[in-house]
Amino acid sequence: MSVPEDEERLLPLAQRWPRASKFLLSGCAATVAELATFPLDLTKTRLQMQGEAALARLGDSGRESAPYRGMVRTALGIVQEEGFLKLWQGVTPAIYRHIVYSGGRMVTYEHLREVVFGKSEDKHYPLWKSVIGGMMAGVVGQFLANPTDLVKVQMQMEGKRKLEGKPLRFRGVHHAFAKILSEGGIRGLWAGWVPNIQRAALVNMGDLTTYDTVKHYLVLNTPLEDNIMTHGLSSLCSGLVASILGTPADVIKSRIMNQPRDKQGRGLLYKSSTDCLIQAVQGEGFMSLYKGFLPSWLRMTPWSLVFWLTYEKIREMSGVSPF
Repeated sequence: MSVPEDEERLLPLAQRWPRASKFLLSGCAATVAELATFPLDLTKTRLQMQGEAALARLGDSGRESAPYRGMVRTALGIVQEEGFLKLWQGVTPAIYRHIVYSGGRMVTYEHLREVVFGKSEDKHYPLWKSVIGGMMAGVVGQFLANPTDLVKVQMQMEGKRKLEGKPLRFRGVHHAFAKILSEGGIRGLWAGWVPNIQRAALVNMGDLTTYDTVKHYLVLNTPLEDNIMTHGLSSLCSGLVASILGTPADVIKSRIMNQPRDKQGRGLLYKSSTDCLIQAVQGEGFMSLYKGFLPSWLRMTPWSLVFWLTYEKIREMSGVSPF
C-alpha cells in the first residue's frame, strides 16, 4: 500500500484533486473574463432598471422619470456623472460570485457528463444529455452564488441612487452583506433565488451546452483540431445563444433583487418572478424583457470568448485534459 501512496504524492495537484483543481481553474478564468467585461454588465443592469412600471404604483417616480438611453449613452452618462471607475462599481462581489458560480457549474457539468450520463465509445455526447447537464449545472452554481449576486446587483445601482438624491445603502461589499443579513436574515441573502436559478439554467443551457456541442462537432466532423480556433468559434456561438435565452430571465432577476423591501425582507413591488414577468409585459410591453439585450450580448460574447480561451489554456498548462 505504501508504494501507491508514495506515487500518488508525486502526482501533480490537478491529478490528485481533479475536481478542486477544475473549480479553482474555472474561478481564475472567470475572474479574468469578469474584469475585462464588467462595464458592459453594469450598463446592462442600469438599462434594465429604467422605465420600471411597478415603481409608479409604489409612488417612487425618481427612477421612472429617468430618460431612456441606449447602451453607449448610458455608459457615457455613468462616466460623466459618476466617474470612469464607477464602470466597475460592484466588481468585487461579481468576482466573488463568479468564483463560486463558475467553479460550481463547471465541476457539476463535467461530473454529470463523465460520471452520471457518460459519453459513448466514439466520444459522442447526445444533445439532450448536454441540455439537461447544462441546466442542472447552472442551477447548482447559481444557488451557491446567489448571495454574492444579490450584493452585486444592489451595489451596481448605488451610483444611480446618489444622483437621484437618495441615501446610499452600503459602504462597501462587506457592509452590504452584513446589512442584508441583519435586515432579512439568512433567507434575505437568497432573495430572488428563483428567477436567478431560472436564468442560470437558461444561460448555461446556452453557454455550456452550445460550447460543448459545437466544439466536439467541429473536432469530430471537420478538419479543425482541439485548438484556439475551435475554442474561439465555439465560445462565440455559446455567447450568442446564452444571451438570447437568458436576457428575459435576467431582466426579471435584476428587478426582483433590486426592489425595495419591508422590514421582514419581503419585496414591495413583486410577489414572485411570475408576477414581475406579468407586470413588465403588461406595463411596458413584451420587448421590455429584452431591455439591455445589446450590452448583454456584447458582454456575453467577449466574456465567453475570454473565459473559454483562458480556461482551456490554463487547463492545458496545469496538466488537466481539455474540456
